[in-house]
Amino acid sequence: MNKIFRLCYTSSNSTPKKEIMNKESGDSNDTTIEEVEENNGNNVMGLMRTRETFYISHGSPELAIDESIPAWKFLKSWKEVCPQTPSSILIISGHWDTDVPTVNIVDRHETIYDFYGFPRAMYKIKYPAPGAPELAKRVKELLTSAGFSRVKEDRRRGLDHGAWVPLFLMYPEADIPVCQLSVSTGRGATYHYNMGKALASLKDEGVLVIGSGSATHNLRAIAPRNTPPAPWASAFMSWLKTSLLDGRFEDVNEYEEKAPYAKMAHPWPDHFFPLHVAMGAAGEKAKAKVIHDSWDGGSMSYASFSFTAADTI
Repeated sequence: MNKIFRLCYTSSNSTPKKEIMNKESGDSNDTTIEEVEENNGNNVMGLMRTRETFYISHGSPELAIDESIPAWKFLKSWKEVCPQTPSSILIISGHWDTDVPTVNIVDRHETIYDFYGFPRAMYKIKYPAPGAPELAKRVKELLTSAGFSRVKEDRRRGLDHGAWVPLFLMYPEADIPVCQLSVSTGRGATYHYNMGKALASLKDEGVLVIGSGSATHNLRAIAPRNTPPAPWASAFMSWLKTSLLDGRFEDVNEYEEKAPYAKMAHPWPDHFFPLHVAMGAAGEKAKAKVIHDSWDGGSMSYASFSFTAADTI
């Protein structure tokens, strides 16, 4: 178990639909905007609005093939959590760390195996999801308009395992366009929360925003699989869940000062900052909910959260 978790890494430069049907205006079966809104309050002007943003703890890369990891079943049943098919997906992975926010602009994603020492079956998995160039450009536009003066484009990078492992379980058909957005670990939690706030309007455009990391991520503290959670890990997670459910998002932005055992839970913040982006992207006064809660290896939390926009609560 220790070996499995230690042999994955964060990379700054690794490289490698749902269609909306529009009927003709002369069709007697046309559905009016009013009828659509009556039938589905999340549909605005032909776009399927998403109600929530999400933070997923992806843990070990072997989650893709190991059904004994409790979170495997949760992600395989994802469509029970989020039954709507999004128009596209923006995923923020803790395994892409850059100096400034960066989006990937590709036509079709390569599968990045940014880990080693895993079973051979791991390296045979492909997740060739289509890219989402227009979404990438929209993300860049929203961020620059919000004051993020430098936003880069990467036209070679595919999906690292922080992105493709959960998506492989959640959307195995690999038919939904995906854009990946990096984290910048030198910038701080509030910076990432503000990134999310700048992207809040994407929900109205049918985009599913997912932060992918690990609610606790201390690879040096991994123990055998069935080891109970360490006291420090339990204390941190109790604080995090209470803070999120109580809407104390500012405390979560200041977790290094406010949370117990913050440095033990996250010696490096790469796997935590995707939560701040997802939290911000839900908008002001969003409501947090625990949608999964399990442990592995005594210190690896697979806790996952949804953030529901205030105007849909």
